[in-house]
Amino acid sequence: MDPLDRDMEALRAEGRAFAVATVVRTLEATSAKPGAKALISAEGEILAGWVGGGCIRAAVGRAAREAVADGATRFLSLRPEEVLEAEGVAPGEERAGIRFARNGCPSKGSMDVFIEPVLPRPVLQICGGGPVAQALARLGAGFDFDLALAAPGLAADEAPAGVRLSDSYAFDTCADAARFLVVATQGKGDEAALRAALSAGGAYVAFVGSRRKFATLRARLAADGVPPEALDRVKAPAGLDIKAITPEEIALSILAEIVATRRSAQRDAP
Repeated sequence: MDPLDRDMEALRAEGRAFAVATVVRTLEATSAKPGAKALISAEGEILAGWVGGGCIRAAVGRAAREAVADGATRFLSLRPEEVLEAEGVAPGEERAGIRFARNGCPSKGSMDVFIEPVLPRPVLQICGGGPVAQALARLGAGFDFDLALAAPGLAADEAPAGVRLSDSYAFDTCADAARFLVVATQGKGDEAALRAALSAGGAYVAFVGSRRKFATLRARLAADGVPPEALDRVKAPAGLDIKAITPEEIALSILAEIVATRRSAQRDAP
């Protein structure tokens, strides 16, 4: 296996988010040539490979950070300052999906770099073993989530196929993976599950239950010191308002809301 491929596999196994930068075109003299690649961390640091000297790393690192943050690719065109001026383009400007940046290398060459984010599978963690929790786990299996079901007392053969089963309300800390947490305990351990979800945090935290029930739980947790801003982030009742009644319909409304949350950053990206 190529060393860079081996490093990519290791990062994937660790659940790390990173970006792959590939030089796709060069003009005039450049140290890196088309096909050169580098793996860049979510913080913008080069982990492996090479796409050029220090004079271009800041721009590439910044674009990689943005790509990892919103899950969208970037196309970066690095050009000498005098070339940018001659073309009437300012460093940092974007046109037709191309971000322009200054290449300060003494060689005065130009290069285009394609930057692709590589994100770990998002995690959908559900608390509860009742009909809504089970329906959500079954439905979520078709949407490329790493699925986990926390349901104390639920037998292994009662869980949907392919779902990790836990007998406690402890939530995974899956490195850089986006996490979507749904409390669907429906009267069986509501407070304990909600407390665990709030402690873990995530891109989405939702509670399956009435507004009145959540208000009662909220007051109890607030009195116990849970910050108001954490409680404000909980979506309760969970899901989009599609007038759902059955467990399957409720699960559909929740999954639709999760997909909207998951994709919103990419839709808003340049």
